[in-house]
Amino acid sequence: MKKLAVLAALGLALYAIFLLSPAALHHFDAPQIRQPSDNRLIEQAFQNRQSNLQVRGEGIVVAILPDDTKGRRHQRFIIRFASGQTLLVAHNIDLAPRVDSLAKGDAIEFYGEYEWNEKGGVVHWTHHDPDGRHADGWVVHRGRKYR
Repeated sequence: MKKLAVLAALGLALYAIFLLSPAALHHFDAPQIRQPSDNRLIEQAFQNRQSNLQVRGEGIVVAILPDDTKGRRHQRFIIRFASGQTLLVAHNIDLAPRVDSLAKGDAIEFYGEYEWNEKGGVVHWTHHDPDGRHADGWVVHRGRKYR
């Protein structure tokens, strides 16, 4: 009876480990645990005029700009953090899908590279890197990840 209990416990432990492993989560496309945003880090980078920072953030869309069509095409929009700081998101639509039906007032999450400018900064690299030399970025809108 003890052997059966030990085997059952071992089986449950292995089952739990499999279900909680990153590979299993990716395989089943289960929602991942939400990581906190780096909005404060971005705000500090703006104050300190820092660039080349890989960041994750979130905000509300306050303006949708025309696409930048010089060179690689970028969908551009401005978001505002809860603190009031604004940030331009330049999402490469030659390497990633356009963020569908984006509208003012929509919540956005992103992961990309922050570059300082006097208006609050810009985040780019919100897409995969086909050459594998840069961290892959993304934008999440209405539960869909664009990368």
